[in-house]
Amino acid sequence: MKAALIAPKFDVAGRIVTVEQTGDGNVNDTYMAIFRTTFSEERIILQRINKRVFSRPEYIMANMRLLTEHVHRRLEAEAHMSDRIWQLPRVIAAKDGTDFVIDADGEYWRAITLIASAHSYGQVQSIEHAHEAGFVLGNFQRVISDLGVDNLYDTLEGFHITPGYLEKLDRALETNEGQARLHASVEAQRAKRFIDDRREWCSVLEDAKAAGELALRPIHGDPKISNIMIDDATGKGTCIVDLDTVKPGLIHYDFGDCLRSCCNPAGEEMQDLSRVFFDTDLCEAIVRGYMVHARSFLTEADRDYLYDSIRLIAFELGLRFFADYIAGDVYFKTRYDGQNLNRARVQFKLTESIEARKKHILDILAKA
Repeated sequence: MKAALIAPKFDVAGRIVTVEQTGDGNVNDTYMAIFRTTFSEERIILQRINKRVFSRPEYIMANMRLLTEHVHRRLEAEAHMSDRIWQLPRVIAAKDGTDFVIDADGEYWRAITLIASAHSYGQVQSIEHAHEAGFVLGNFQRVISDLGVDNLYDTLEGFHITPGYLEKLDRALETNEGQARLHASVEAQRAKRFIDDRREWCSVLEDAKAAGELALRPIHGDPKISNIMIDDATGKGTCIVDLDTVKPGLIHYDFGDCLRSCCNPAGEEMQDLSRVFFDTDLCEAIVRGYMVHARSFLTEADRDYLYDSIRLIAFELGLRFFADYIAGDVYFKTRYDGQNLNRARVQFKLTESIEARKKHILDILAKA
């Protein structure tokens, strides 16, 4: 296994014992490496960065180094005022002093510390869990709110720019393969009609940004429930992981993605669409947790677009899955043909549920 040859190149005390593949992410290959000395053991996370998705891995690592060091300073300074020990992974340098290792095939590898005695979950486990997810996201956005966006690389240009994903879909549909995949499935054709009905609306956040109502800030980029770590001992949120998508953006992308992820108890891979819905009880718990910290940095204009962000990000992810299906599954990992189409159908069903519950969601946001 190549990972076993790469792991010793990072500055970790001891000798390598084993390297095992772990995680179920859609993009990077992730491993746990165990090192031991005669008196201790250290476990680290080793990842091969997917260059098909992240064309400049060195930019990702520069952002990660800058952000984690900034957050660690703030968390240490505030530790005496907190009800918990907040954490964030630390970048482990390679033995040559760089933040990554490049293998013989030109692939980039990185190592980060393991957040021990904590776990993430693919689905929300309880109302309390939902509250903690919002609490963690709100605190993360708060502690990075004073990190200037000019210091961050845009590692994924166009990420969360919904009209751009529409353009990608349209280009994929212009190909023979795209047309074949569209017409081979009634469900694919139904998904395209769903998208077409919302084309004009999908620029709502970008229009607000262009009008100066919303401003770019540092964002996580992918704050789904599986990236929220919960302390095994206390049941409280301790950190948010998977920092590849940290970049300048709208905080609404993070808020909407957190709600999209947490408030669909059926998860992203459900094939029985009757079980997919937007749970407003979970939504209320997340919003209450989030606002504990977010009140300090949200503007009135920010609050005006929170509902739109929930609806849009669910729609956007469905659009991305569908565009990838039409293009031949080139971005998201799949285990079977049609998986991305099914993922898109789940998100579109969730979008419909959000639309049907608009008044209730707006009431929750107004009271927060």
